[in-house]
Amino acid sequence: MMSNQNAFLKAGDWVKGKSREGELIIGYIENLEEGIIKTKVISSDNKTIEGKIIPLQSKQVTKMPAANVANKEQIHFLIDLALSTGDEEWFFELTSKLNSMRELVKGVK
Repeated sequence: MMSNQNAFLKAGDWVKGKSREGELIIGYIENLEEGIIKTKVISSDNKTIEGKIIPLQSKQVTKMPAANVANKEQIHFLIDLALSTGDEEWFFELTSKLNSMRELVKGVK
């Protein structure tokens, strides 16, 4: 784990930052090796690097805050994102939240 602006970075964390070339990046940490953060680029102003894993230094990125999911449409969107990124653990976490919401609604009826 690495410290960056009072946040500990670890594999799976979502980050935003700039590449050495100044490109804006949003992605998640694939792994950390000797001060280098290998980041899977999900969105960038340089579309040619989207989907690729690029090395960044910890000073180039900021950890993004966890999303507060308020409704089932947001959960559906995040489930799709988890599937497209291959994040199985996150997928199961989100589907569990969705199922809990469904059970809650059934209990109210």
